[in-house]
Amino acid sequence: MIPDSWLADRTRQIELSGIRKVFELGKSLKDPVNLSIGQPHFPVPEPVREAAKAAIDAGHNGYTVTQGVAELRERLAVDTAARFPGQDRDVLVTGGTSGGLLLALMAAVNPGDEVITPDPYFVAYPHMITLAGGQMVAVAGYPDFKLDPDRIAAALTPRTKVILLSTPSNPTGVVAEPDTLKAVAELARKRGVLLISDEIYRAFHYDGAAHSPAEWDENVLVVEGFGKTYAMTGWRLGWAHERELLELRHLGEEALRP
Repeated sequence: MIPDSWLADRTRQIELSGIRKVFELGKSLKDPVNLSIGQPHFPVPEPVREAAKAAIDAGHNGYTVTQGVAELRERLAVDTAARFPGQDRDVLVTGGTSGGLLLALMAAVNPGDEVITPDPYFVAYPHMITLAGGQMVAVAGYPDFKLDPDRIAAALTPRTKVILLSTPSNPTGVVAEPDTLKAVAELARKRGVLLISDEIYRAFHYDGAAHSPAEWDENVLVVEGFGKTYAMTGWRLGWAHERELLELRHLGEEALRP
């Protein structure tokens, strides 16, 4: 058994994921309907599988540059530029969407900073925020689970550092209206708060085009991924884009020069 003294204090604030509890309960049920996790019920598209196998056979199995393979980043940059015309958004490939969110929180949140997120929220959000040293502030979405800019505004304090939201929402599936996303983006910009938009489910819009709060502010940090859209959840492949990523990378490169 690991001695308690080996564990950092922040780990004591992390509980077993609710999803894992559901898994354990499901084991005791006979023929349950599995609604416990966002795993698509279709295979990875054949062109993706064939390309991956070809890359392995060609020896592309070593380290890549930190920002991600250049060809992939270039393709993602083209897609991002088409969706956010006029914005100079840089792209960073991440170890999944959750990996991208954790990196963003670790980079932005100081101990004691507050992170606002609508409730219900993705089960990993509070633990990511805890690991970053922050305090989560949950804004109630009941009874309709809709994103409410006024409730977010009321929750802002001088210690607020980040607003973290997802649309379509995980776990409710509710899609935020464009006017609502615009209001939250403008609120974050006015108050000098980083807005992180978790858009892992961006492809799952059935009643109209997808919208992002980044349409109204280039400083919104958007985190996306391939897992849900292409059934590649086990590949843990995501990406993030925002204007400041470009500036921060250039500052880092400048600092490393002899």
